[in-house]
Amino acid sequence: MATIGFGRVAVIVPAYNEEMSIGNVLDELNSQNPGNWDVIVVNDKSQDNTLQVAMKHPNVVIDLPINLGIGGCVQSGLLYAYRHNYSFAIQFDSDGQHVANEIKTLLWGMNETKADVVIGSRFIRSFSGQFKSSFNRRIGINLISIATKLLTGKRIKDPTSGFRAFNNAAIKLFAENYPVHFPEPESIILLHKNNFKVHEVSTLMNPRNGGRSSIEKKAGFYMISVLLGMIISAMRPQVQYRSENEV
Repeated sequence: MATIGFGRVAVIVPAYNEEMSIGNVLDELNSQNPGNWDVIVVNDKSQDNTLQVAMKHPNVVIDLPINLGIGGCVQSGLLYAYRHNYSFAIQFDSDGQHVANEIKTLLWGMNETKADVVIGSRFIRSFSGQFKSSFNRRIGINLISIATKLLTGKRIKDPTSGFRAFNNAAIKLFAENYPVHFPEPESIILLHKNNFKVHEVSTLMNPRNGGRSSIEKKAGFYMISVLLGMIISAMRPQVQYRSENEV
């Protein structure tokens, strides 16, 4: 299941204060690279040594001058992928949760289903040692999954997963239009509104190597805000593309 035949792949690694994990993440990505991946680290104005650790590895590093949050950080990577004509892009977390060897699973899922975006899911089937997060967080994910079904007609079991593959059309869409505050679930709504095909595949994931998810500190606020954001996204009109030289 090598990915050599898939064309050039930009593996986008958004990073904010991940000095404890990003070195191992980049080592894993580089060791698993079949020859057509370019790893793009997007440092979101980290306050620790994330940038310094990333610079020690042979990858592209984009150092944002201000903190944009996860939405702006991922969009910066997708804009880079769009401007450099990558065939595919992979969103890959810098906290150690995602498994580099599973990138091929996303790309093969895209090839087999002709989807524009493929989401790596923890909840389609069980793996030995699979990490599925806390009970309370799984309840929240299930609520977001139900909301996604109501708003799009499609059930996505892991709508907050940040492990995703994008084809060239989706890269173009998100290079210009990407949700800022709660991008993973809102982007599914955006894709649906613009007639893009989304598919979900089962992938192995690990616990975080370090740090703490910001969602855990404000779970109630997060749930209310993300559901409102999804509803607002569903009410918006389709995206009107600008010309190539304006993106």
